[in-house]
Amino acid sequence: MRSAAAAALIAAASVALLFFFLRAESQQSVALLILAAVALSVLASRTRFLHFPERALQAVALGAVAVLALLLREDDFSLLLIVRVLLVIVACLGLNVQFGYAGVTNFAGASFFGVGGYTAAMLASTSRLPHLLVIASGGLAAALLGTVLVLPVLRTRGHYAALVTIAFALLFRTFLEVNDTLGGPQGLKLRELVVGPFHFNDSIQLGTFAGSFYLRYVALALLLLAFFFALVQRLERSFVGIALDAVRLDEIAAATFGLSVARWKIVAFTLGNFITGTAGALSAFLIGFIAPNNYAFGESMIFVSILLLGGIGNPWGLSLAAAIVILLPEKLQVIQEYRFLLFAAMVILMLLFRPAGLLPRPLRRLSGKP
Repeated sequence: MRSAAAAALIAAASVALLFFFLRAESQQSVALLILAAVALSVLASRTRFLHFPERALQAVALGAVAVLALLLREDDFSLLLIVRVLLVIVACLGLNVQFGYAGVTNFAGASFFGVGGYTAAMLASTSRLPHLLVIASGGLAAALLGTVLVLPVLRTRGHYAALVTIAFALLFRTFLEVNDTLGGPQGLKLRELVVGPFHFNDSIQLGTFAGSFYLRYVALALLLLAFFFALVQRLERSFVGIALDAVRLDEIAAATFGLSVARWKIVAFTLGNFITGTAGALSAFLIGFIAPNNYAFGESMIFVSILLLGGIGNPWGLSLAAAIVILLPEKLQVIQEYRFLLFAAMVILMLLFRPAGLLPRPLRRLSGKP
């Protein structure tokens, strides 16, 4: 009972802290709230907050985000930041399957994010498909393109495989800039997202309750995150996760015991790109306009830095890191122009002093459960 009460108090304190952080205007207030967040994280680690039952922890986290969104229901900018964090977490879950589970290098995460976005833009303007299917089609397009890229990745190792994905990221942006069908450097504009009777760009008015149209995006992004978060965790616990771990740790030993190294790498690469592309499709609807600059190589490096900062292979770690990487530059105006320098410094410091990340992935038990 005491542990459950401690978990509830930590969740409530987190919601309050994020609320004041997102509403803070002065830089001094932001700095004080950052110090309070550090203290709260230390307290959470002392109470072993992340060691509560998985389903209860997921429910508490989703509930906390929902409550935070309702408290900020008329604050467009804060709600936009929340949706951005949720979608970046989803995109990084895809990279986590590749990097953290199968050990497949992918430095083109933003490119597959962009494939989903451009697919959504084209289908929304040229077809009458329901927009939920358009979002899923963005993930499918990213997965199909990934099956082409995975072929040279499988034939290379180490930094050579990384160079293949880097080359793809650079070529993808160049392709977008010279392709007039896709809008060229000017990009494309998307129509309003419509799901059944809900028009996502209309303000919410239910009796006395009034809220920003971003609340609908928060709800849809939360559903998407809950689905893929549960999928990734179930995958990690299943025989597929064990096979991916074996391939990541020692390919020769895995092949000796009858595992098809190429097949499991293809599975991880394809599934990861599907998750990332789906997040990219919803992100394109959220922004309403996409251009090649949205999917530059630097954005891929941000995704990778989130994985390294949070802890490769741990979905909870990358969720925490995504919130830090997205929110800090937006609220600390001093570092906005130097955010890439900040991310590089954070990655270097993490690799030097805490290479496993903020929340390292726990060791798998012999029962097959993490």
